[in-house]
Amino acid sequence: MKKLNYILVGLAGLLLLACGTQKPSGSANAEKGLKHYYQPFFPMGVAVAPRDLSGVNADFIRKNYNSITSENAMKMGPIHPKENNYYWKDADSIVSFATKNNLKVRGHALVWHEQTPVWLFKNADGSQVSKEVLLQRMKDHIFTVFNLYKGKIYAWDVVNEAIDDDSTNFLRNSPWYQIAGEDFIAKAFEYAHEADPNAKLFYNDYNAVRPEKRERIYRLLKKLVDAKVPIDGVGIQGHWSIFEPSEAELRKAIEQYSSLGLDVQITELDMSIYPWEKERRAKRSGESDELTPELEQKQIDQYSKVFKIFREYRKNITGVTFWNISDRYSWLDSYPVPGRKNYPLLFDANLKPKKAFWEVVNFK
Repeated sequence: MKKLNYILVGLAGLLLLACGTQKPSGSANAEKGLKHYYQPFFPMGVAVAPRDLSGVNADFIRKNYNSITSENAMKMGPIHPKENNYYWKDADSIVSFATKNNLKVRGHALVWHEQTPVWLFKNADGSQVSKEVLLQRMKDHIFTVFNLYKGKIYAWDVVNEAIDDDSTNFLRNSPWYQIAGEDFIAKAFEYAHEADPNAKLFYNDYNAVRPEKRERIYRLLKKLVDAKVPIDGVGIQGHWSIFEPSEAELRKAIEQYSSLGLDVQITELDMSIYPWEKERRAKRSGESDELTPELEQKQIDQYSKVFKIFREYRKNITGVTFWNISDRYSWLDSYPVPGRKNYPLLFDANLKPKKAFWEVVNFK
């Protein structure tokens, strides 16, 4: 009898596994990659690291995506750690992989308050640099990077996350702002356009669909557009969850940003099974990190909803990029709660499509 129970349990497990990844009826086809389903709509992208560019991960990328973004390798800190020293190896490997495999590349990110080298803001004696020196260093950095990758990177996140988290403030009180004021934003776009007139230039930010932050981002973008700053689009970081955004919030954001004549891209898409938290904290005793059937269904519903909206706004949305490849590794496994496993993507830890994947691609 015990042996029979083991057999029955095993068969049940196999059935559950099959139900989780099997192809549903309809137009979905297991031989097609994500990019093929969305070919009529917009490019599908993914954030990558050099470790992803060989073996099964490389095959997976080639099958599912036609655009890649460097997760970290092109940020100023990693690529320009010292004033007279650039580190190109990791960024080069990503651009080379894209070129060999006919993939588009989004550059991320030129000007940001994090992962920025300390030397940038300091004189040799440790004192703070002047506005003129900081803007010249910014220009030199942008021109150096663009001179190497001009024609190979079609779009750049030029300025990243300049809006403050505090709703009573407008711009983040970063070293960029403290030294150069609001001018650093327009100058970054002007330098980037001068360095490569053909590159698409984006402002990129998170919580860009939440109403109060959306209004402040819109205010910044309108100022740039009205001043004829060469900006082409806005990146809505899709670091969302099963709890947000609502359909009304997402539609409003796309329409409001598009009203400025800007392209919209969803730049860092994942769907956390936990509510949004900004501050890091330790994992609580007894805090579960299991993908329960209830949480999985909420994730399926949320992915289905946002992609339905994306498809409806195909004239406004010019790209969707996932932040990491599969649930095997996600930046959300270490942020904001280190050691708490998250399951935010369309593919499981074995690179197999989850139920949410089939919901996203099974449309008429």
